[in-house]
Amino acid sequence: MKSDRLLSILLLLQTRGRVSAAELAERLEVSARTIYRDVEALSTAGVPVYAERGRNGGISLLPGFRTDVTGLTADEARALFVLAAEGAHTALGLEGALGSALRKVMAALPAPHRPAAELTSRRILVDPGAWRSGSKRAVDLEVLHTGVFADRRLRIRYRHGGTTEHRTYTVDPYGLVHKADSWYLVADRRGKPYPFRADRVAAATVTDTPVRRREGVELAQVWEELRRWVEEWPDPVHVTARVRRVRLDMFLRVLGSNVTDVSEEEPGEWVPVRLAFPLLAAVNQLLQFSTSVEVLDPPEARAELARRAAAVQALYDATPAPTDPAPSVGPAPPVSPAPPASPAVAPTTPPGAAEAP
Repeated sequence: MKSDRLLSILLLLQTRGRVSAAELAERLEVSARTIYRDVEALSTAGVPVYAERGRNGGISLLPGFRTDVTGLTADEARALFVLAAEGAHTALGLEGALGSALRKVMAALPAPHRPAAELTSRRILVDPGAWRSGSKRAVDLEVLHTGVFADRRLRIRYRHGGTTEHRTYTVDPYGLVHKADSWYLVADRRGKPYPFRADRVAAATVTDTPVRRREGVELAQVWEELRRWVEEWPDPVHVTARVRRVRLDMFLRVLGSNVTDVSEEEPGEWVPVRLAFPLLAAVNQLLQFSTSVEVLDPPEARAELARRAAAVQALYDATPAPTDPAPSVGPAPPVSPAPPASPAVAPTTPPGAAEAP
């Protein structure tokens, strides 16, 4: 235990520079007296460490001193080489840097640890993506990344789930999170936290205004709050439907985030699909596909769609179409073919739910 503590002190000083004995004691869960004894032991072992008294004092290493000792145990070395599937580092432009860093870590490892670490990198792979998640728009994280690290507010044009309309928001970013094969910009909007899916950000601009984060709040805390909010959301409504094969690609592009299963192997004109919606009323999004989508189950979803379709029909039956006044002189202009009717628009998602993953 003492040898681990001595190594921890050495690495903390090497990373942080001057650190007070009180802070070291708190981080290592020992007394300040024990820290001073450990410092004396390091000095006896030839490490150029010294202590300064006073308000701005602390424990430091001589300038320029570095150690190549990693201090990694066999399990810690293996943990570093459990890699996630390609995507997260690539999106950030860090794929090459990751490979280079791991090669350096491998070279610095004690020789007995290297075979296990190398084997772990070949035998264990973490893939956070969901099956059949549908096609997604390519994500450009450069501007979001710049705003996060420049500590500046971001102005984004954002499309909420289930709509085609974009809205403009000015947000205070905490950071970026990669979750379930999607990137999220975690930010405050008017002092409240929201997760904005990066693939729904149509445009982003870094403003000149400094970010206004809540004091003492970090990214991990905000994400934990949002994660709990999503997981505690009421159980989703599971819907079984069928989609005409000729419209399947468009269907998956628009509602891919709601699709949980697609049976493309089955022959015929119709393709069975399963979907999940946060609320029963959200199934009205399916009306935009008119007769190209039919809900089979549950009965409540069929009834909801029938009710909304009947309301749309009643609206058009009761309201005569506006007519243009005839010109007073001259022949009537040629009439262009009427465009196809627009699909019914689904209701907006409840406040906050639109930003949920």
